[in-house]
Amino acid sequence: MTTQGLDTTYTTRRGEIETYFDRTAAAAWSRLTSDAPVSGIRATVRAGRDRMRATLLSHLPQNLSGLRLLDAGCGTGALAVEAAARGADVVAIDLSPTLVDLARERSPKDLKGTITYLSGDMLDPRLGRFDHVVGMDSLIHYEMPDMIEMLARLAAMSRQSVQITFAPYTPLLGAMHLAGKLFPRSDRSPAIVPHRADKLHQAIKQDPRFEGWAIGRNHRINSGFYISHAQELVHA
Repeated sequence: MTTQGLDTTYTTRRGEIETYFDRTAAAAWSRLTSDAPVSGIRATVRAGRDRMRATLLSHLPQNLSGLRLLDAGCGTGALAVEAAARGADVVAIDLSPTLVDLARERSPKDLKGTITYLSGDMLDPRLGRFDHVVGMDSLIHYEMPDMIEMLARLAAMSRQSVQITFAPYTPLLGAMHLAGKLFPRSDRSPAIVPHRADKLHQAIKQDPRFEGWAIGRNHRINSGFYISHAQELVHA
């Protein structure tokens, strides 16, 4: 896939994310997304992610039979499994081959729909067209111009809806983001970039690539150390 139209920060950040989740955090992420005991802090993150996944799935039809869905940034595959259980034919893709392999291992064999697991770029146009696109916490590391570019490309791949999450701006997250720019990150996770919902909505409305799309439901999940905001786009 070409990154033409995307800032070099996108390419740099994408590489950081791939390295982090495929090497540094693979074991921790495997544990977090399982039923294994975790610390109190990570328990709030697990609970928040469970609530967010349920929120995004609630924005989709209950019966997904015959529909094609892209799980963009599938991680260990929990959302893909639930969508396939409702009949969807899911393409689940993630930058991390390690997490994709884990998702494949965890996937039940008796699903109503199907799941095709891939490692690669979720914006690759060769993935084809989908009825619905879901990107849970897969755009949260990007600055606004890159996030809008990514969202436009995901919308171009979808016929009916795009469900994403972003990190909502709060004074605390804003201060943490600013402080993170002042110190070397070493092997820590890529920074989460907070955004204001009104700024995101304004950027979408002003971009001609979103003609025919409407801003739909949104919902914020705040669970201890997990703060994320669901945003729906629907094709008019």
